[in-house]
Amino acid sequence: MNNPQIAQIFNEIADMLELLNENPFRIRSYRKAAMTLEALPHEIRDLDESKWGEIPGIGKDLSAKIKEFNLTGKVRAYQELHEKIPPELLDMVQIPGLGPKTVKKLWDELGITTMAELEKAGHEHKIQKLKGLGEKIEEKILKGIELKRKYKERHGLGKTIPLAQEILSSLQQKAPISKIDLAGSLRRMKETAADIDILASSKDSKKVMEVFVKLPIVQEVLAYGETKSSILTKQGIQCDLRVVEEKSYGSAFHYFTGSKAHNIRIRQLAQEKGLKVNEYGVFREEEFLGGKTEQEVFEAVGLPYIPPELREDRGEIEAGLSGSLPDLIELSDIKGDCHIHTLWSDGSQSLEVMAEAARKRYQYAALSDHSRLVGITGGMDAETLLKQIKVIRNLAKQYSDFTLLCGIEVDIKSDGTLDMPDSALKELDLAVASVHVKFNMTEEEMTARIIKAMENPYVTIIGHPTGRLIGYREPYPVNMGKVLDAAKRTGTFMELNSFWDRLDLNDVHLRMAKEKGVKIVIDTDSHHTSHFEMLKYGVSTARRGWIEALDVVNTLPSKEFLKAIQKKRARIA
Repeated sequence: MNNPQIAQIFNEIADMLELLNENPFRIRSYRKAAMTLEALPHEIRDLDESKWGEIPGIGKDLSAKIKEFNLTGKVRAYQELHEKIPPELLDMVQIPGLGPKTVKKLWDELGITTMAELEKAGHEHKIQKLKGLGEKIEEKILKGIELKRKYKERHGLGKTIPLAQEILSSLQQKAPISKIDLAGSLRRMKETAADIDILASSKDSKKVMEVFVKLPIVQEVLAYGETKSSILTKQGIQCDLRVVEEKSYGSAFHYFTGSKAHNIRIRQLAQEKGLKVNEYGVFREEEFLGGKTEQEVFEAVGLPYIPPELREDRGEIEAGLSGSLPDLIELSDIKGDCHIHTLWSDGSQSLEVMAEAARKRYQYAALSDHSRLVGITGGMDAETLLKQIKVIRNLAKQYSDFTLLCGIEVDIKSDGTLDMPDSALKELDLAVASVHVKFNMTEEEMTARIIKAMENPYVTIIGHPTGRLIGYREPYPVNMGKVLDAAKRTGTFMELNSFWDRLDLNDVHLRMAKEKGVKIVIDTDSHHTSHFEMLKYGVSTARRGWIEALDVVNTLPSKEFLKAIQKKRARIA
């Protein structure tokens, strides 16, 4: 078992209890336990079993259920609830615009128990006639169904990467493997993946496959052979494993990393040189010329090594031939984080705990809790913000090796003004301005809204600039070209939010920003110390956008960074 598996079970139990109109206290306890498990910095299975019940939000009852799942792979209470609920209702709960309460209302009043019935009711305008719903909710539900359908077969990095790493680790421990690597779109760090591709080399491929198809995470064996096997994991994600000879490992690694378009270009270059490149190696007619490493493949066609994140046929071949490939940013280049939440708004840990965790990773960090506009964040008004500033300034005095900054994530209101007066904002070191409400504006209106916020001298960064949530909410309409032009004009930085379900700006917009000379800030949007690990997703997305360290403001050392974030105030004020 792992933490995400148990958290999912507890969240689904909470959903089912809500659908059955059960005790709200029980519902909250399961949701709190799920949040606790998702945020734990280590696997609960690695702790002494007697300590499980001492974890805040777990307790003895839920600890017993975790033990039951660990021993049997099942939770009896979960199965009993499932028998009382039509099977598709839990899927409906995950549709944007819906939740357990609305699904229950649709079930009770319209008898809707399937996705098809829900879509039919929406098109027939039956949903909008229910009290408390209306036309806009109905439209949102129909859009949510389309979005869920679009992402049905694809999974975000936050789900696929941890699972892939678990499989790699298990195979390294249990199987006779000389080499093993992640391939496919996950190696290229695309924001979503249809499946997990793993490549390995071994002198006993039969034994490797025996281990693979018997891993604890296997729900179903889809294909079983001596060199290739496929499984469906208990998380519903397919994983394919290929075992190749060591002499062909580099060629296979390149081939199965892709993308398809990139591979076609490599084969074309090879043909121009009278060569053939495939997953087995580099050949001149039948003569094997190389392929043990990827470097041999690239050298054969006259190219330098091209990082996996660039292999999309978006100009990397031409850049390689002309010697102009970017020197891509590395995780170690990041010196600070400007977007961190604490218990002062919707974070799950104290200001002191988040600051100390940031100190262990960075040279500097800004605590940037929410302003008040979105009620569910428990954000701050001006008076509270000024109190927090005093607390942060006092805490900062304790550090000699770390710079703790005062920040805020301030809401951009629909007219482009900010949810905090300038008199309070000017006391901060920086401000991240974000759109969190009223997404249903026209492109022209949304673009003007964001640009107006940029023109405020106290706005340092535009947070998650398109507002998307991968697999849950599409980006709001915005003319990114105009926004980036305004960012350049005003000296505002654009955020790459590293949280795996945001990755906003995306790779295409990042490359556009680079070309326009707009600086990026790569932040984590951490609400718990474990969320700092999200940074790797942000850096990988930056690499896909051809971003170099010099394009990113928070690769600067502390003193240079402080100078950079102060420039805008002097420029516009």
